[in-house]
Amino acid sequence: MEHLKIASDNYVAFTFFIGTMAMMAASVFFFFELNNTTQKWRTSVLVSGLITFIAAVHYYYMRGYNLETGESPTFFRYVDWILTVPLMCVEFYLITKKAGAKMSLLWKLIAASLVMLVTGYFGETIDRESSVMWGTLSGIAYFYIVYLIWFGEVAQLAKSAGPQVQKATRVLAWFVLVGWAIYPLGYMLGTPGGLFGIALVDDPAAASHSMDIVYNIADAINKIGFGLVIYSLSRKED
Repeated sequence: MEHLKIASDNYVAFTFFIGTMAMMAASVFFFFELNNTTQKWRTSVLVSGLITFIAAVHYYYMRGYNLETGESPTFFRYVDWILTVPLMCVEFYLITKKAGAKMSLLWKLIAASLVMLVTGYFGETIDRESSVMWGTLSGIAYFYIVYLIWFGEVAQLAKSAGPQVQKATRVLAWFVLVGWAIYPLGYMLGTPGGLFGIALVDDPAAASHSMDIVYNIADAINKIGFGLVIYSLSRKED
């Protein structure tokens, strides 16, 4: 059972452990703050708690899988993303709903996020030899989300939703532009395609470990950060 212990130099398992605890703590915080949140923003804060709670459960299982096998829990990670990333997109709809956001915007964001994730999964697992192609398709869907948030419907609706909503939307947009951009780095580190066909890490095991560390850091920054921005908005807006 020695391999089930987190060794001092096992940085992958350590980031899984920290991710589990951070997501769990964030969930407890968001759920406990629901009663102190006005009705207008309660659903948004609830969704923030659901995002981190789902992530905490998956991180618990991913940590165990990684310690038992030494392998990257890619399947569990994508199940987590399939559930949580669309919910992060839902947040943009919720905070701009009172400014006239329609269901069509919600479905655009969700559809683009699913395309981004499914193509990424194909490139990482099913068709690794064509990871550059799948990564490109995933990138196109990602940049479509960026466009909607920075210049499209979300940005236009935020302008008419009040200064606090506009400010919060812009902060969340930065999370999408910068925070979500961390994931392609992990993808390039962990797939044979690397950067336009050039492997960034030659050793497959080292590449997988690097990918997991990058993904774990990105998840903590983005999921908890998203929720804290929504929580802050709920305290500034009546």
